[in-house]
Amino acid sequence: LMRVVHTLEPIYDKASKILILGTMPSVKSREQAFYYAHPQNRFWKIMAQLFECSLETKEEKTAFCHQHHIALYDVLESCDIHGSSDSSIKNAKPNDLREILQNSQIEMIFTTGKKAYSLYQKYQEKQTGIAAICLASPSPANASKKLKDLVEDYQVILKYTA
Repeated sequence: LMRVVHTLEPIYDKASKILILGTMPSVKSREQAFYYAHPQNRFWKIMAQLFECSLETKEEKTAFCHQHHIALYDVLESCDIHGSSDSSIKNAKPNDLREILQNSQIEMIFTTGKKAYSLYQKYQEKQTGIAAICLASPSPANASKKLKDLVEDYQVILKYTA
């Protein structure tokens, strides 16, 4: 296990309506300094299909989030973790979500996977007063889920981004 500290700035603005929380940036995401950066992670493919657009560069992805009122961040500020394995997480310290919530119009919070969901419930739900909706993990570790099933699972966010 290695101690990892979250170094990515949250993506949001005053018009953000939904907050999508992962657990902790993966090794690849930390290397590339951007959310869901592992080439096998399907998060951006899901978003591209849902919103019928192309999302290739960091700039396009950031602009997309602002355009569709989506905030991105992670549940944890730091933890002990083996590689990018959520199941190995120990000594978790949660991120403070107040800055995002106070400076946006967040109506709903989603988590990308069960681990992010359980950590959010444990550390942040009482503070935020917002019950999260757990979406399927877009991670390559969740290979049993096909892309079309993930896109279907994520459609729930559309009613909050209009």
